[in-house]
Amino acid sequence: MGSHMAAIYYTSCTKSKRFTNTFAGSLIPAKRGFATDSGLPLHQEIGMPSLSPTMTEGNIARWLKKEGDKVSPGEVLCEVETDKATVEMECMEEGYLAKIVQGDGAKEIKVGEVIAITVEEEDDIAKFKDYTGPSSTASAAPSSGGSSEQAPPKEDVPQTSSVPELKSKKTDGLSQPDDRIFSSPLARKMAEDHNVPLSSIKGTGPDGRIVKADIEDYLAKQGPTPVSKVKDTRVSQTLEYEDIPLSQIRKVTASRLLLSKQTIPHYYLTVDTRVDKLMELRGQLNSLQEGSGGKRISVNDFVIKAAALALRKVPQCNSAWMNEFIRQYHDVHVGVAVQTDNGLYVPVIKNADKKGLSIIAEDVKHLAQKAKDNNLKPVDYEGGTFTVSNLGGPFGIKQFCAIINPPQAGILAVGSAEKRVIPGQVPDQYDIGSFMSVTLSCDHRVIDGAIGAEWLKAFKGYIEDPVSMLL
Repeated sequence: MGSHMAAIYYTSCTKSKRFTNTFAGSLIPAKRGFATDSGLPLHQEIGMPSLSPTMTEGNIARWLKKEGDKVSPGEVLCEVETDKATVEMECMEEGYLAKIVQGDGAKEIKVGEVIAITVEEEDDIAKFKDYTGPSSTASAAPSSGGSSEQAPPKEDVPQTSSVPELKSKKTDGLSQPDDRIFSSPLARKMAEDHNVPLSSIKGTGPDGRIVKADIEDYLAKQGPTPVSKVKDTRVSQTLEYEDIPLSQIRKVTASRLLLSKQTIPHYYLTVDTRVDKLMELRGQLNSLQEGSGGKRISVNDFVIKAAALALRKVPQCNSAWMNEFIRQYHDVHVGVAVQTDNGLYVPVIKNADKKGLSIIAEDVKHLAQKAKDNNLKPVDYEGGTFTVSNLGGPFGIKQFCAIINPPQAGILAVGSAEKRVIPGQVPDQYDIGSFMSVTLSCDHRVIDGAIGAEWLKAFKGYIEDPVSMLL
């Protein structure tokens, strides 16, 4: 994957070390490891990093390093599936990967939850063979000596520490709340994939926790059960269905769209724009583009440019609701909705009001391909101030109302162009013109009705007189 990399930085702290995952200004503090009564040496606990502003949990797509491997600066440890894309987690310091706590396919790992352990000395790797991760409930006893080191926080004590009576009641938050079956994320995923009831398995992990080996043993005895298609006997013996797992991007998109419709007072303004002159100019420009080897310019490229110029002319629409104030942006960054097999992505055309149509065309095609390849970097999709969603050109949709992408205050829904019969210049004469319907969805807390209408008037002016966009 050529995606953006989240780096792990180490800085020395007495004899042990401390690292921080950094990404787009978001910090996830690492936990310092301590030698314990169980014999664990100094180590570092690598937590799930926050790889985007909206990320609260992530999935491990796959590990590119295995336990016992030496890791060096610049090497990729694993691929993490976030709510936006799959990104690589890169190491910036030498050491050894002693234990992978969350294996390939582990899902819904909270930000900050430990996913791996690294050590400085190769001889320390074997001591983490049975390490299962930190306990969320065990307490570390404060040191009675005069050491200047503070005792490790409660959540940093490994499960191999004392206080078994508390551990028997709670694990690291991976148990199922209803039947109290304790299982690791990887074991739980394998059970779901093979339709294995966890209640029929006796766990061999710490405190009876079901681990990967337990699922494998069960499957070896019982044989795997396909789950792609099953029958719902409660309703009908002939009803078949398939359960499709949610990707991170689809889960977060669903959450944000629900929040948008529940909390933003939407209203909608629709106008018809005549695009005959635009089509004529587009044909002329594409002839020049083909001669110079440039990208063809689409109608949507004109729409993006016109929207950007209208935002510059009516800056109230280039704003965001910030609860206590309205933030009006000085830069115009237009997001473009792109549908992919993984879900809906919105890469951003930065400073679209200052770019020519040919540059916008190149940017849109490049970012759309990266979105389809699940290869967007955070710089590609962050910072949008307005969004354009076009279902007309690709799908022939005449008109629709799009949902606002918070914290933005507006989104433009673009329908298809169609020919219509219109009155001519003289009585009893008729002409044929091409018209495109567009609908502006507005956040009424930010954009009053008259302001939204003023923006649409400016947008319509640029579309119907496209030469003015070139000035």
